[in-house]
This record gives sequence, C-alpha cells and structure tokens, in this order.
Amino acid sequence: MNTNRVETKLNYSLLSLDYNSISQKIDQEITLTGVIHRLRVLPQVTFLILRGERFCIQSVVEPPLKSDHLKEGDFIRMKGKVSSAKLSDKTIFPRDIEIKVSELTTIHAPSSILPFDISKKVLNVGGEVLFDMRPISLRHPKQRAIFKISESIVNAFQSFLSNNGFTRIFSPKIVFAGAEGGANIFQIQYFDRKAYLAQSPQFYKQFGVGIFGRVYDVGTVFRAEKHNTNRHLNEYISLDFEMGFIESHLDIMNVEAALLAYMMEYIREHNPYEIELLEIKLPMIGESIPAMTLDEAHQLYFEKKKIDMRQEPDLATEEEKFLTDWSTRELGSELMFITHYPSSKRPFYTKDDPAAPGKTRSFDLLFRGIEITTGGQRINDYQEQVEKFKTFGLNPDDFDSFLQMHKYGIPPHGGLAIGLERLTARLCNINNVKEAALFPRDVHRLTP
Repeated sequence: MNTNRVETKLNYSLLSLDYNSISQKIDQEITLTGVIHRLRVLPQVTFLILRGERFCIQSVVEPPLKSDHLKEGDFIRMKGKVSSAKLSDKTIFPRDIEIKVSELTTIHAPSSILPFDISKKVLNVGGEVLFDMRPISLRHPKQRAIFKISESIVNAFQSFLSNNGFTRIFSPKIVFAGAEGGANIFQIQYFDRKAYLAQSPQFYKQFGVGIFGRVYDVGTVFRAEKHNTNRHLNEYISLDFEMGFIESHLDIMNVEAALLAYMMEYIREHNPYEIELLEIKLPMIGESIPAMTLDEAHQLYFEKKKIDMRQEPDLATEEEKFLTDWSTRELGSELMFITHYPSSKRPFYTKDDPAAPGKTRSFDLLFRGIEITTGGQRINDYQEQVEKFKTFGLNPDDFDSFLQMHKYGIPPHGGLAIGLERLTARLCNINNVKEAALFPRDVHRLTP
C-alpha cells in the first residue's frame, strides 16, 4: 500500500511576505500574491495596486497592460524588483517603495465583476448593502482595518492577563439558566429539556476563581433584546476576567485601568497603518481614570443640564454622553467609571456595599459617550447569596450547581466584561456598533 507523507518542516513560500521588511529590499526581486485592488492603465505605463492579506502595495507595469488582460478583482501572482518611491495614498503600505513588475500570472479570474467599487478611498454603499454583501464590502481597506484593531484589542487583552497570572478558560455557551436574569435570553431545545444560549460566562468565571484564582474568557454571548439600535447586537464578543482575594470593586477597576493603558500602547505599536488609515485618536490613559458614584453623576447632570434624572436606577443615553464630554473637558480623561448602582439594577450575584445600603459594589466604564464595561464584586458567602436569590424572587434550589462554590468556599472575588464591538467602534470613530461586528446579528439579520 502506497502512502503519501507531508513534511513537518514549514514551507515558507506558503506564508505572507513580511511587508514591513520590503523597504529593506531595494533593487531585490520579490514575489507577491494577492488581488488587484485598483488598476490604472495609461498609454505608457500601468499602475496596479495589489491588495494582500493586510496591506495594499503599488506596482508598476511597463509596457502597459492591455485593458482586457486583467481587471480589478482578479487574483494574481507577480514578480518584480523593489524600487524607491514617495507615495501619498494612505491605503498603500509601505509608501516608500513600489514594485517594478517583470512577471504577472492570473491565479483566478472571477466570473462576475464586483457589485460596487471597493477601490475608492471611502466605501460609498448604503447601510443594508454594507451588511447584505458583507463578504465583499469587508474587502475594502478601511473596513478590514476595523477588524485589525479589533484583533489587537483581543491580543492585548489576552497578553496582559496571561502575563499577570490569569488562566484562560473556555466557558460553555449552552447553559441551564441565564446569568443576567430577565427575559433577554434565547431558549433552545436541548434534547428532552429546555436550555439557553449564554448571556455571559459569569457563573463559569466564578467557578474558575475557585480553581485557578484568576481567569479570563474571550467568547460569544447572546442577548435576546428586540430593540434595533446602533448600540446593540444580539450576538457579540465579550472580554471577561474574574479574580479572587480582592478587597472591593476598586481592585477590579484598578486592573482594568492598567489593562486599558497596556491595550492602547499595544495598538500604537502594532497598528500604525490602521491608525493612520482610519484617522484614529487613541485615548491617553495616565496614572488614573476618574470615578464617581451613580448618585453623583445624576446630580452633576442635574446641576449642569437642569434635567432631573436623580431617581433613575441607571444612566440615560444622554447622560453617558454628557459625562464623558464633561470628563474629557474638565478632567482630561475620555474614560470615566460610574459606581454604586442600585441592587435592583444589578444581577443577583452582585455584592451589596455595607457602607451604602441599597447600593452595590459595581461599576460601569464610560468611553466617548457609551458604556463599554460592566463589572464589580460578587457575593462569595453562601447565606448571603441564598438571601439575594430570595430578594430577586428566585428559588435557590434552581441554582444548586451555582451554589456549590459558595457552599464549599470561594474567596472574595470580582470581575468585569468588556464588549469588544463597542470598544472597537469607539476607538475607530464608528457610530453604529454593527460595523464593528464581522457578521452582525440583530433583530432582523441572520445572514450572511
């Protein structure tokens, strides 16, 4: 019997060329593969912009190509010599070189032309077309750049926590009950019984504290919210961590402040191309992030705007925008923590503050007019958690598996969740959070 064998030694020709090193290869011949992003055929020369895995690179073909030889959207392999250049198009990287093409081969020619022009500096298509034809619209350089920023957010999140003693866990997405309570949960049929899609990895993060002490999770969560706004998704990526042996929610806030400072520096280092292309202004995070209680935030809004929200259990959308505008102007910070939300407004696992009856040791983090983080200290005492269930009108017997950790001991602990798409949208100056989701799911959209 004959068998084929595949070598374990990596074939480097299958990997992308290091675009950052092309500028060091002046007068050297290189080979590139990609798709024709833009084609400009002139009488004496053809300018061809090749779109690779991340960047677009300019190449020059002499003598000029025949107009029917190639078209935008064709996949090609080209060989050529690296030459010095001075280019101004921000789509192109690197901009100090171009490729003088000597050989050009078509790998694949699509059967249909592109439905809209993705070679323009701005993708000018309607909102629904942007999502209906997502596999095509995402090929535009600025659309792709959004998700390279998103990727770096996740990479920085994981790197920071791993380097600080956190263990990554992978929580299940089919669960027996909702971690957040309420009706905004998707029910599914799980063999002979009902189950739900996870709203949060909350229970499993808390279990993880008893196992590893510090844990984090990056994964999809689901919210069956029927509203269709530019702030909400029914499926999104949640960046979660949980840690034990804390004194209060302030410890969690401190870790997040350090995490975000690290994250911004990571993006500055790894994404200069995307920062320039999208004209991103990353927030400067100094030695601290300002914080105030919910009552103080309501009072400030009342004093400045003469609108009374002081009896509301949460911040209104207009308050979130006001507070971050005020913080930016008066305190020099685009981020602001709001703490001590009412017990009735926070989930049943949230610890009440003994020094502030009716309030919890919880917080939200606001950034550029929107909440991007929710977190706080959790209940670790068994009897306290049982009583909280009763206060919420829940039967503790229905949460027997959750209460195992309380019954057999768990240290004081807490954590948070960051919405990846919301943070990405705020960093990239996107008003609609759906544009920061690769393939968004909302109340109307289930494809592509």
